[in-house]
Amino acid sequence: MSRRRRNETEEQRARRELISDFLTAANIRSMNDIQELFKEALAGFMEGSLESELDSELGYEPYDVKNKETDNSRNGHSKKTLRTSMGKVDIEVPRDRNGEFEPKILPKNQTSISQDMENKIISMYAKGMSTSDIEDHIRDIYGLDISDTTVSRITDKVLPVAKEWQQRPLESVYAVVFLDAIHYHVRSEGQIIKKAVYIAIGVNMDGRKDVLGMWVGENESAKFWANVLNSLKNRGVEDILIACIDNLTGFSQAIEAVFPKTDIQNCMIHQLRNSSKYVSYKDIKALMADLKKVYTAVDEESALDALEAFASVWDSKYPKISKSWYENWPNLSTYFKFPQELRKLIYTTNVIEGFNRQLRKVTKTKSVFPTDDSLFKMLYLAMKDITKKWTGRRQDWSRIYAQLVIYYGDRIPE
Repeated sequence: MSRRRRNETEEQRARRELISDFLTAANIRSMNDIQELFKEALAGFMEGSLESELDSELGYEPYDVKNKETDNSRNGHSKKTLRTSMGKVDIEVPRDRNGEFEPKILPKNQTSISQDMENKIISMYAKGMSTSDIEDHIRDIYGLDISDTTVSRITDKVLPVAKEWQQRPLESVYAVVFLDAIHYHVRSEGQIIKKAVYIAIGVNMDGRKDVLGMWVGENESAKFWANVLNSLKNRGVEDILIACIDNLTGFSQAIEAVFPKTDIQNCMIHQLRNSSKYVSYKDIKALMADLKKVYTAVDEESALDALEAFASVWDSKYPKISKSWYENWPNLSTYFKFPQELRKLIYTTNVIEGFNRQLRKVTKTKSVFPTDDSLFKMLYLAMKDITKKWTGRRQDWSRIYAQLVIYYGDRIPE
């Protein structure tokens, strides 16, 4: 009889003695023997589970033809090799004659029982956990040792999928496209370089938003934005009714070169930030109140009157502010011609800035990315996680769409 361990229950002791007897009977003498035993036990468990699933699917057990109420039936077995932490395991998977059997415990395309673990690792990476954090988490929760190299290898599997997503066909017409960039530090040839990730979010003619693409490039420039716009065109976008952008120099010209009919709206929030950048603290409240009269005016004429009044009060102290508003007015004033619902949608780039904020939450643990691909990989996984909630269209879309038909009727597909 084996020695009793401290705090061991009768049930635990009985189970340990049973295992000891079994190992002796099975002539288990080494770790290799244990691995082989594990593989046999795993194969038996998987095959038994698959047979039970098929019984449930068909509604009757083998040879129980009396209870058969389906024209489907068993159709032998196929061999499958699984990759496990203990090595390869060969199992037999039951088949049905109609080919309708979809196993839950081992999906048809799964060839590794570690695949669920890989999905967990990818999910943790998508939520911003670093490779070392994931390594620690897997060890603490599952008792498994996994290196940061393995984590990187697993998450690298999404790169081909991400690049395919980046090249997928798009719809021919988008009601609104928001364009903005977010910046990260990436290591390149032994140096740390600040790079821009160019992001496009579109609202289609059904009122649903979608991330159209994310491109890693050098610091934000109109030239690279032209490449982004050409990429959208090459993927099937024929027309954009309204583009919402910041006031980057040359951005408007880049859009006009690729989509000449598109109305351009500069982000009002960007303009206000630039206007308040060098204003004295004691002046900021009154100055911003006067600017509010400009961008909340009922129409463009009233807005210009408010801007003239602003200039008469503040030009002596801050002459560059009204000058910037006048210079950018053609693209700042686009939204004045639309009714309120459409104005609310386009006068800021809040849609894309909210998305960027969520990306920053995910990537805050990474001060520097080792490569462009590692940055793109994390942003893609984060994007997939963020956009899970983007399931419906805007609640006010029916009113917005009716207005779009009035202004762009000949450009909206039937």
